[in-house]
Amino acid sequence: MKKSVSSALLDDYSEPVRDMLWGHIYLTPALASIADSPPFTRLHRILQLGPTFRVYPGAAHTRASHSFGVYHLGRRLLNHLAEKGADEWLSFEGVKSFLCACLLHDSGHFPYTHSLKELPLREHESLTGDLIRAEPLKSLVSASGGDPYFAAAIVDTKDPFGGGNSEIRFFRKLLSGALDPDKLDYLSRDGRCCGVPYGAQDVDFILSRLHPHHKRGVDIDSRGVHAVESLLFSKYLMYRAVYWHKSVRAATAMVKKALLCGLESSSIAAEELYNLDDQGLFSLAREHLGRFSSLVEAVSNGRLFITAVEIPFDSNVHAKRLELTRRLQLEESLANEISSVFGKSISGDEIIVDLPEPISFESGLFVADSNCNLSDASNIFKGNSLEAFVSSLRIIRVFVDPRHEAEIKKNHERILHIVEKSLKLCTGGNDGIA
Repeated sequence: MKKSVSSALLDDYSEPVRDMLWGHIYLTPALASIADSPPFTRLHRILQLGPTFRVYPGAAHTRASHSFGVYHLGRRLLNHLAEKGADEWLSFEGVKSFLCACLLHDSGHFPYTHSLKELPLREHESLTGDLIRAEPLKSLVSASGGDPYFAAAIVDTKDPFGGGNSEIRFFRKLLSGALDPDKLDYLSRDGRCCGVPYGAQDVDFILSRLHPHHKRGVDIDSRGVHAVESLLFSKYLMYRAVYWHKSVRAATAMVKKALLCGLESSSIAAEELYNLDDQGLFSLAREHLGRFSSLVEAVSNGRLFITAVEIPFDSNVHAKRLELTRRLQLEESLANEISSVFGKSISGDEIIVDLPEPISFESGLFVADSNCNLSDASNIFKGNSLEAFVSSLRIIRVFVDPRHEAEIKKNHERILHIVEKSLKLCTGGNDGIA
């Protein structure tokens, strides 16, 4: 007899996990075994927000706690959608695979939050797919009632296994969309742990306004538009106040520069950075990065670089100049010019040019009862306003070793002029950067 979708969502969820945000989260014994496996327990040793605790001491929660939250909200979301008709195109095995994908969606994530983002590494979703298809997770996912290849393809959207499967495409839109359980958990959890009000979401109301759609994943109704606006604005505020706080950016940039130098000098290989936890990353840096390990050690000891100048990012002027592979040479060039201002030698190791990576505000939801897209129904999140939100967040910062703080304060305007001039230089063959 074929097992039903409702049984997949309701049977034997008897193993509780106590969560500071959602209360009791219930797993099946098989899912609890996944949570006890080495790939998942590594997530207990990775802080969700990396160096953010330097600014917000409460930000000591882990990727594991977030993963439990995503699983919990994923199950609630799927139960709600199944009651509204999604069970017509869902299978028992698909539901179990989706719940495994929610629980394991970050199992391949890099340590120390996004310090490794933009480096020439494989995407963490691809690494997650590899872990799910390998032992011990392969057998554990199967034992839970799911298919490891199905679950891996939900997380890794580039996995060709899911290309022709409409159920996998549906689950991908649930896990990575405008109102996905990942975003609903991390905004609420990060805001709570940091002690700021910006991230809180009315999850019960949001779920009540969602409707399943076979191809689009979920639609909302017009009563839910303001809830989506609130979520998107929360994301903006959390990036502005928490995720991209200048001290967080400084710590992230210091670790990123050290690792980039290590990769370019072949002191470390990309494969060595996979499946590490936070302490493993710092140990690797100390052992193999040579002089660049001082940057990582400084972050570990809380001695962060300070902001010398800030400049709004202009993609038309700055984009090529600030490609990650060109920044090391730009930093050397700036060090030479600033040395002449300070009257003492400054090395390129003591200067970092930081530009936050591009982000998106997913506003592609369809408002079913208004027969239009969210951007047409919203008074706030339209094309131009979305661009303004994103551009206001992307700030170029030049960080400098705090030993030069007095010289920076004394010569701020001259340093700003040097940086602005350097960033506006022609990006052709005569810009001084190979």
